[in-house]
Amino acid sequence: MRTYACTVLAAGGLSFVLTPLVAWVARRKKVVDRPDPRKVHAADIPRVGGIAMVLATLVSVAVVMMLRNIVGAALRDVQTGLIVILAGASLVSLVGLVDDVFRLRARFKFMAQIAVACGVCAFGIRIQAVAVRGVFAFDLGWLSWPITLLWIVGITNAVNLIDGLDGLCAGICAAACAVAGVFAIHTNQAIMAVLMAALLGSLLGFLYHNFNPAKIFMGDCGTYFVGFILATASVFCATKASTIVGLAIPALALGVPIFDTLFSILRRFLERRPIFSPDRGHIHHRLMDMGLRHRHVVLLLYAATAVSAGLGLFMMLSRDAGQLIILAGVIILLVILFRAAGSVSFRHAVAGIRRRLQTARAVSENQRCFEEAELRLRFATTFDAWWQILCEAAAKMQFSRLSLFLPRSDGTDRTLSWQRPGPDLEPQEAFRASFPIRRDQGGPPFTAEVETPVNGSLELTGQRLAYFARLADGYNLADPPPTDEPGASR
Repeated sequence: MRTYACTVLAAGGLSFVLTPLVAWVARRKKVVDRPDPRKVHAADIPRVGGIAMVLATLVSVAVVMMLRNIVGAALRDVQTGLIVILAGASLVSLVGLVDDVFRLRARFKFMAQIAVACGVCAFGIRIQAVAVRGVFAFDLGWLSWPITLLWIVGITNAVNLIDGLDGLCAGICAAACAVAGVFAIHTNQAIMAVLMAALLGSLLGFLYHNFNPAKIFMGDCGTYFVGFILATASVFCATKASTIVGLAIPALALGVPIFDTLFSILRRFLERRPIFSPDRGHIHHRLMDMGLRHRHVVLLLYAATAVSAGLGLFMMLSRDAGQLIILAGVIILLVILFRAAGSVSFRHAVAGIRRRLQTARAVSENQRCFEEAELRLRFATTFDAWWQILCEAAAKMQFSRLSLFLPRSDGTDRTLSWQRPGPDLEPQEAFRASFPIRRDQGGPPFTAEVETPVNGSLELTGQRLAYFARLADGYNLADPPPTDEPGASR
């Protein structure tokens, strides 16, 4: 225990000293986070504070490895796994640092995280089995790779996304490190205990400068490093223990960022936005919009983390199905918290999923009609055939009216019309548009007018119009239209 306590103090002191130096350099190099409408700070703040935590953690762990005691010997026995974890965390931290300085595309960062996680898996650090003693034991087999990758990348990004308020990410992750460290000591997992002690100290030393009002931000270099170590160390511990508790305890301690990430993905999916697109829908934003002050939101989420992590520790004392009951209970409490904050509404989520499915079906149907009509138009050799295909496509795409104005040599127009059977649409129920149709053989263009019901979705209406305009724009018949057309109106 003395070694672990000294590791916390050493890492904390080193992080405490290095953080102001990093902030000074960041200001000189203008590596700062500037205010914008999505952020809560009002001044430029250095955003590479994670460098101090990375250095403090790596130095502290290296010193412990050189100790001539039981803990040092235990680390040297598993030094390959330890080096793999620290090397992977350093690589993703480097990617985050480049992003902090130069701004990388989200896709590139995501692919880099997957690549590093694959390297960790290749060294055997994988979730190979999930078991609850006396209830079930499941060997994952080939599923160990995708599940481990999802765990590592998911936790890394969850920690990154919760870094939205001063001190929030550092405090929550410090609690997670403390809980995971207690479990590691309880199960004699030296590598995880040392990593959690070093990371805990680094976070606490940094938190002094990061708590509201923050003098420096962690940045992606810090959040990626912390998240990656928490994820990979818990996998390493779970691999040795072959139990669900090794994953559940750190997951419950990180319950706030994990659920915030899941609900953010769901929200962006329903809004059909990229899952990595920024917004102000995170739980800390919701709580501030409810009128809570900055510090009060942070302290409230600290309390939620403490409750979640504290209850998770009871899983160490429980046996058999009791572990699952505790896990389910904490999950329910977290869902209630997010529901109260307005981050999730199951009724709205279900309605949104239904709308998404209906939209997907309508989009698919419109595209199918377009492709079918486009294929038929390739074989149309006369104007009559071209017009007939357009009318049939308009019917399948749910248009209510189609008119085509053909200019004559005397300056007048001849009108061809098609209308769906039934009563005319009210003005507020219909969308009307007109557009020109080019003639490859020369001469003035035709003019087409269409009318389509809105049916509650302007987006789908616009898509139908775009598809139909593409069909009409493909007019390239060599023969001019006939001067007279049966059934045509003037």
